[in-house]
Amino acid sequence: MTEAGAGAGQAKVVTVSDGVAAGVREDLSGVALADVLGRAGFEVVERSVIPDGVASVAGELTRLSVSFWGLVVTTGGTGFAPHDQTPEGTREIVEREAPGLAEAMRLASPLGRLSRGIAGIRGKSIILNTPGSPKGAVECLEAVLDVLPHALELLGGQPGHHP
Repeated sequence: MTEAGAGAGQAKVVTVSDGVAAGVREDLSGVALADVLGRAGFEVVERSVIPDGVASVAGELTRLSVSFWGLVVTTGGTGFAPHDQTPEGTREIVEREAPGLAEAMRLASPLGRLSRGIAGIRGKSIILNTPGSPKGAVECLEAVLDVLPHALELLGGQPGHHP
């Protein structure tokens, strides 16, 4: 996956927001995440927008991870508001959690302590929850971006060297 000259892998970005899904807010966070992923060498192969909710998140993450070897990053729904249920929807479908990634993302900034986002694995997909603000989403992703290509190699069963 990360041979010399090759990209970091494939990625998908999901914006979880009632306002963006209804067309009354612009998707700044999804755009910001896609930009960062592209600059890091990931090929963003899909972007989607869904409303808040456990069922919508679980359904979309299931759809996106079927037969997909890559990274799936969500933005939105990780806070304390009653409608913030992205971690609950994610937890329903991950097979194994990756707490080190979630912890590193929370340490990216002081406001990270208010994120309930999780990280986990489903099949050959790594799923990361990031906050809904563009700045928070980018800070959280950048906190783990350096280890993700290696993590994906390991998840895909590629013997790669340890960085």
